[in-house]
Amino acid sequence: MAEQDAPEWRPHVTVGALLLLDTLTLGYAPAGPWDSESFSLGVIGLTGLALLYVAWYRWTFKRRGLIPWLDLWQDPAGSSKQVLICGVATIALAWVLGNPLQEQVPDPSGLIVTLIGLLMLLNGIYVKLSIGPLADSK
Repeated sequence: MAEQDAPEWRPHVTVGALLLLDTLTLGYAPAGPWDSESFSLGVIGLTGLALLYVAWYRWTFKRRGLIPWLDLWQDPAGSSKQVLICGVATIALAWVLGNPLQEQVPDPSGLIVTLIGLLMLLNGIYVKLSIGPLADSK
């Protein structure tokens, strides 16, 4: 795919970063129909994270989508190691957010970051198994 055909990722980064900035620093959120500012703030933060992920996907793979299929990876063996390391680091960050920094971040932050870390570990293990013991025999 030519560079000019690649989907635009910059608006996603901009809006995602602004939403995350609001969640982590400003803390502005309407009460919403559920009458809970903290729930609205969580929805804003998750929306910001989702937009940042979409921007990363579009920038990395130069295509629309959400799932990084194995055939899109240039070096699955090397990248899966990096994904596993990042997953472990993300889970460590989740522990820090859920324990020592609990008072400075929204309550479910540790839980959400743990989910992201576990998904990263699951992806890394899947890739390791797909290129190793579960690889197609040709």
